[in-house]
Amino acid sequence: MPFRTSMAKPPCSTAWRYEPSRAMVTPLMNPAEYANIARSERDFWWYRGMRQILFHLLDRYLAGRPITRVLEAGCGTGYFSWLLQHQRHWPVVPMDISPDGLRYARQMGVERMVQGDARNLPFATGAFDLVLSLDMLVHLPRGTELAAAREMTRVLRRGGLLVVRTPALELLRSRHSEFVGERQRFTRRRLAELFSGPSLKVLRATYANSLLLPLALAKFRLWEPLLRAPASSGVEPVAPWLDRLLYAPLAVEAAWMRMGGNLPIGQSVLLVGEKVD
Repeated sequence: MPFRTSMAKPPCSTAWRYEPSRAMVTPLMNPAEYANIARSERDFWWYRGMRQILFHLLDRYLAGRPITRVLEAGCGTGYFSWLLQHQRHWPVVPMDISPDGLRYARQMGVERMVQGDARNLPFATGAFDLVLSLDMLVHLPRGTELAAAREMTRVLRRGGLLVVRTPALELLRSRHSEFVGERQRFTRRRLAELFSGPSLKVLRATYANSLLLPLALAKFRLWEPLLRAPASSGVEPVAPWLDRLLYAPLAVEAAWMRMGGNLPIGQSVLLVGEKVD
């Protein structure tokens, strides 16, 4: 993989040990979901496809940029940070507010874990070249997402990149949304407005997971209301043939993203920004 780097010194010496016993924070996501994610995120079609989309989108902006310090704000179980540490050899700091997710990361051998709140990051200003936040903002109580946006921008160095992914459209709230503890969803415009400002230039904002949108609407707005089933996780294994079938549209979107194409509507929103001040 491209962009190999050597391990860098910690950007903040006071926040580099995983000490859940000292943390007095309230997890934002349903703790029961971490086990479901840990079982599925390596091979499940959605995780594989969305990683492919993210990498194809991100690599266009990373060419020629030094990557010496990376933060994943809201790392969950830490698997994505583990991939970046071992496949791309990036010095990633995985941070999450929940000790439940970080326990899985610890078992996986993820390095440099930090327990912290994205709304009050325990890092110095300008500490990172790249800040990633994947599906974290939706778990914040509405109104507090601005604090997280400001903090993620603050810890970027000038010229550094911010990459945010979040579930899209209130219309797509589902039983899974209720189970995991989603508190809000975003449109492309709202996400871009959240991060636009004198310190950050939005380079790209696009929807993703678009080709499966009709199927999602049918499931969430027709099938689930008819069943009246209780809230439950949507991260469940499917038959291998169905896994391949559902992955295929995401692979097509990933190829489109790689060519610079955007999508006008979808189940997720992706944003890439650059620190300019």
